[in-house]
Amino acid sequence: MRSRSSWIAPGIAAGIAAAVVVALVVVSVGNWERIGDVGIGLNGWIALVLGIVVTMAVGIGLMALIFISSRRGYDEPPGKGK
Repeated sequence: MRSRSSWIAPGIAAGIAAAVVVALVVVSVGNWERIGDVGIGLNGWIALVLGIVVTMAVGIGLMALIFISSRRGYDEPPGKGK
């Protein structure tokens, strides 16, 4: 009996992911061409920069927590370890 984690073949998963990426690119290009030449104001740039900074900070913070948790042994099952 197969385990639940391998119910889909890796090749099929990669094909589905590639199809989704292609569909998203097609939709994005269509939307880009429809909106025409639109500029971003100062408030838009501030929001964009703050969004990038906050997203990066959350990602880096979570990865740091995972690293620290793994190093200190918090990921081990109870009864094992120190």
